[in-house]
Amino acid sequence: MPFLKSVLKQYDLVADKLELSGNVLERLRYPKRSLLVSIPIEMDSGAVKVFKGFRVQHDITLGPSKGGIRYHPNVNLEEVTALAMLMSWKCALMQLPYGGAKGGICCTPAVMSIKEKERLTRRFTSEIIWAIGPEEDIPAPDMNTNMQTMAWMMDTYSMLKGHTSLGVVTGKPLVLGGSLGREEGTGRGVYYMVEESAKINGKDLKGLRIAIQGFGNVGSAAARLLCGQESKIIAVSNSKGGIYNENGIDIGGLIQHVKENKEIADFPDVEIITNEELLTLDCDVLIPASIEGQITRYNADKVKAGIIVEGANGPTTPEADRILSERGVCVIPDILANSGGVVISYFEWVQDLQFYFWKEKEIHQRLKEIMSDIFNSVYSMSQEKKINMRMAAWMLGISRIAEAQKIRGLYP
Repeated sequence: MPFLKSVLKQYDLVADKLELSGNVLERLRYPKRSLLVSIPIEMDSGAVKVFKGFRVQHDITLGPSKGGIRYHPNVNLEEVTALAMLMSWKCALMQLPYGGAKGGICCTPAVMSIKEKERLTRRFTSEIIWAIGPEEDIPAPDMNTNMQTMAWMMDTYSMLKGHTSLGVVTGKPLVLGGSLGREEGTGRGVYYMVEESAKINGKDLKGLRIAIQGFGNVGSAAARLLCGQESKIIAVSNSKGGIYNENGIDIGGLIQHVKENKEIADFPDVEIITNEELLTLDCDVLIPASIEGQITRYNADKVKAGIIVEGANGPTTPEADRILSERGVCVIPDILANSGGVVISYFEWVQDLQFYFWKEKEIHQRLKEIMSDIFNSVYSMSQEKKINMRMAAWMLGISRIAEAQKIRGLYP
């Protein structure tokens, strides 16, 4: 099922459960604004190539829109629209003063030079500059973008506006108004959600057997923090495949190995497995932290993990979600599980607007408090209404936007 169709199907299920009025129901089905821009840049060869860029702002009822920018050859308007919608629910669920947005450029960054990526980023920023800003729409890093990408965006915006604007993007380097703790924020949030879900399932982090699909920024950070609590990471993977050791993988050594070699397959003392095999391993916790649509109706009945913590956006299809729920698998949904990144992005934005920056310990403490409180709210609703955690999380997020829309009214 196409990603947007999958997200809309889940939305319809939640809207029916909430008994949303037709007015609100229709308003939230469609993004407020969708931008498609052409991005002509000069390649290192001297040839001019035109790329497609997207920025979708789904909703701004609660505040300026917020969401990442991804660079990937499969980026398209439908995918970006679905991700923007998920960001709306996520920001509302976490009680942040944001609406949802997402952006991206259809490109293959692995074959581009640093200078080509810089020109691409700066031209893209100039094409969407009228739609972004600290009080309008605040981009952040996503797949294949990073602190350097955000620095180029912030500099381009600032140069064109004629003054330095720290709050236009988040996920920046510290010297440009970035926040301590931002780089590992999403992974740290996943770690907190594993901890909370283990509690309600009567498990301890020590000795917990965990498989992680995706060993990028999110997966590696979560793995490192879980290892610090003596959890056992038995498998990890990237886009090329995975590795497995039933006795646990040396995560510290693997992180260093990946830094030096860019690969995980040649790491010592492991078995080579596929991404598909990783999803069905015998483990306590499965963390899908790569891309959407990984757990489907075709493999959901083979998943052996009792807990799934979604580090990626949309890794589980609605059909798979139903199967897992019927089997009693505890699924911590993406809009809760991977919200650590946007929460710390919010912290960064607040610090930039105040020109006052917090200590890392304070950031970690605030993040844990927020995520634990929201987890308990979602869990309480799921128990009270006898629904799964995803339905409860979506209901809380969507109902908050619906209430705000009702109070604000409809202009004109």
